[in-house]
Formats: sequence, C-alpha cells, structure tokens
Amino acid sequence: MTDVLVVAELLNGEARKNSLSAVTLAKKIAEGTSGAFDILSIGAGAKGAAATLAKFGARKVLSAEMAEGYYAEKYAPTIAEIVKNGGYNVVTACASSYGKDLMPRLAARLQAGNVSDITAVKADGSGITYIRPMFAGNAMAEVKVNTPIHVVTVRQTEFAAAAEAGGSSPIEDVANIVAPSSDRVQFVKLEVAKSERPDLAEAAIVVSGGRGVKSSENFKNVIEPLADALGAAVGTTRAAVDAGYVSGELQVGQTGKIVAPNLYIACGISGAIQHLAGMKGSKVIVAINKDQEAPIAQIADFFLVADLLKAVPELTEKIKAAKAS
Repeated sequence: MTDVLVVAELLNGEARKNSLSAVTLAKKIAEGTSGAFDILSIGAGAKGAAATLAKFGARKVLSAEMAEGYYAEKYAPTIAEIVKNGGYNVVTACASSYGKDLMPRLAARLQAGNVSDITAVKADGSGITYIRPMFAGNAMAEVKVNTPIHVVTVRQTEFAAAAEAGGSSPIEDVANIVAPSSDRVQFVKLEVAKSERPDLAEAAIVVSGGRGVKSSENFKNVIEPLADALGAAVGTTRAAVDAGYVSGELQVGQTGKIVAPNLYIACGISGAIQHLAGMKGSKVIVAINKDQEAPIAQIADFFLVADLLKAVPELTEKIKAAKAS
C-alpha cells in the first residue's frame, strides 16, 4: 500500500492547472498499490485553493497558509514535516519551474530519492517503476527508487489533467514549520509576465519562430499576428532567444518549456535535437522552412518549403478571411 502526497502549485491564491497532472499520477499509484492520495495546498491563499482542489477525489486536502510569496527554503521544511507525520511514501508535483526548484530541496531534507520529469509510471504490488526521458528523449529510462520515500515530478504534457471526481474531500489545516535556514532568504516580489495569449505550457495551439525569423521586428510583425489569428500561444527556440529576437520565457525545448499542443506550427526552425525534445509530443506538427533538408522535416506532419516571411503573412490573411466568412 502506497500513500501519495501531491504538492499543488498556487499562483495568486489559485491552484494552477498543471497540479492536476500530478494528481493523475497520484491516482495511478494509489490505485495500483491499494493506497490513497492527499493534496497539499501551500502558499498565500491556500485555504481558498484547497476548496478547489477538494473536488478531485483526494482522501483529504491539507492547507498550509503562507503569508509571503514562494521560496523553497520556506516551503520545504513544512512539506518535509507533513510527509514524515503523514507516513507518505511518494511526494509529487508538476515538473514546472516551481516543481524543479522545490522538489530536489525537499528530497534532500527527506534523504529521499528524486526522480524528475517522468512521463509514465508502472505501479502494482511488486513496486513502482518510473519512466523518464534521457539524452533529449532519445532513450527512456526505467527507474526504481530504493529509499523509503520517493520524490517525483511529472511532465505535464504526458499526464492528462485529472477530472473532478464529484463530492468534496475534507480540508485540514496544518501548521507551518520555520527552519533557521529560511531566515537567510527574503521574498522581495514576484514578477509574472502578463499576456492575453494562452499560457505556453497549456495552449492547444502554439506558433513558434526560430532563427529563420531573422529579427525581433519580424517576430512581432510575422509570427505574433499568426498566433493571434489562431488564438495561439507564442513559442521560440534557444537560438532565437540567444539572438535577442524574443524573451527566454517563451523558449520551447530541453532547457525551456515542454509542450504538447494539438497543433504546433514551427516557422524558420531547423529542428535541433534540444528543441525537438520540447515539442515532438505535439499532436500535429506543421513546419515552414526554406531548407527542405531541415531535421524538423523528419517529424513534421506537414512541411511547407517556403520563405516564412512571405508564407506566414499569407497564411495569416487566409485564416482571418476564413474566420470572417
């Protein structure tokens, strides 16, 4: 029997959708091992977020209110104490920036094995095996953890968001633990990029531009209008970020965000392995590139050999006309 604790990610007092991917993992492990799962709502506005999280079938939802903003040195001691007192065998969160920052520190406090960015799990009476990508997704590793507690982060694109289960789980308040190390860190402020476009990690359609866009002006005048016409999020590559065409928060790839939209349109992107690792799970991939030998052609469902600076504006106008008719 394995009991699982899901650490939910909060933003502005609300639970983020990516936490529901971790709930899906928790359900799989609990069902496969005849265990149960709970959810921890921790941070500013935890009580209100707990009410939302109570809809997804957890045995109970724990609420730990934190007055200041997030930093791992403050959260980790409280979560570690909850894990020890609750007898949890697995602690999980989404492999977002939040999860990647917090969970390794939590694992160190618990002296627990840490498995990051998993894409699948096998759980039954014989134990738990985690599957995660290696070498930019060119190999998949099956990992078993030998420590009593497992600390795991899940790739959001590989675990569907959990659906509401009906009913409401009981909510229980838990006390915060203040560790001496937290006195050496101070929360100053949180700066969140605001956009009317969908969140890149959760968007159904993503339009990405690479080094072939050639300038920040072209990015603004060519790529963004297509994204807006489709109601899509905007993405980019490491090369375009390094060239200064667009900010790094939009980077898709091994060192950026992992996305798996229904439609991914790659404009002027050659298809370096690091970028493909972040988007090859997309349902339909459309690539526009002058180089018909570009590596991205190997995974694209549709490949248009054309100058993107001409083809993309034409496509944008066609989409606008079709939507207006």
